[in-house]
Amino acid sequence: MKQIKSEQLVSLLKQRLNEEKFNFDFDKKHDKLRLNHKKTGKGMELSLPGILAKYNEKQEAAVEEVVYTIEQTFQAMEQEKEQGFQASTQIYPVIRSTSYPKASKEGHAFITTEHTAETRIFYALDLGKTYRFLDESMLEVLQLTEEQIREMARFSVKTLPTVYKKDEVAGNIFYFVNVNDGYDASRILNESFLKEMSTIIEGDMTLSVPHQDVLIIGDIRNETGYDVLAQMTMHFFTVGTVPITSLSFIYEDGELEPIFILAKNRVKKEQEKQ
Repeated sequence: MKQIKSEQLVSLLKQRLNEEKFNFDFDKKHDKLRLNHKKTGKGMELSLPGILAKYNEKQEAAVEEVVYTIEQTFQAMEQEKEQGFQASTQIYPVIRSTSYPKASKEGHAFITTEHTAETRIFYALDLGKTYRFLDESMLEVLQLTEEQIREMARFSVKTLPTVYKKDEVAGNIFYFVNVNDGYDASRILNESFLKEMSTIIEGDMTLSVPHQDVLIIGDIRNETGYDVLAQMTMHFFTVGTVPITSLSFIYEDGELEPIFILAKNRVKKEQEKQ
């Protein structure tokens, strides 16, 4: 399988994207590529190591995926510039890591809600094939309050399909939600779906959002299961286009608790029993 470097990846993207439309600014030191759309004056930054890891695994399909995402994002920006926003457009919650920027490039604070020590909830205006994060400057245009946006998102996430694939490893069951609609990780906020899943789980119920395009629900029935889960989430985290967290959570009574904390509590409980 062909392995490539950042410079070659930039060349591939230049070939696939219309150079008349974009300015390309390759930052070799930080391994980033900035694209500026000449017509809208808007830009986006790509971190190259993640795309390279995907390319080395999926080859040409990885380039097609990135090109498609870039084209759809800029198309949405053009659409927004020409038509403005429509309040009727669907609003969904989006999970990101806590290290994700809290403001837009223009300096407007995104509308967010705290979630866990590892994750934060952002809110997105769905534009068909892509979405745009909502920031404070858009509230007036949409004529909505932050609370209304959160309420709409809470409702919308429940309307998303919750189909999953099932896999068994060393006596443990794993369920993968991977619809690829941009909101897979957001299903972690669908409380009724999680409660429904908890009724079929026999062991410990775990939830993982290693990247935006997957939610992994674990039915951990033995110690090996935790090792398998750790390796699995780390793998997904490294190959995801938008990584979130390689840490998993235990789901109990509607609460999320990081697994490493649980392990300490378990030891404590065992000692108390003795």
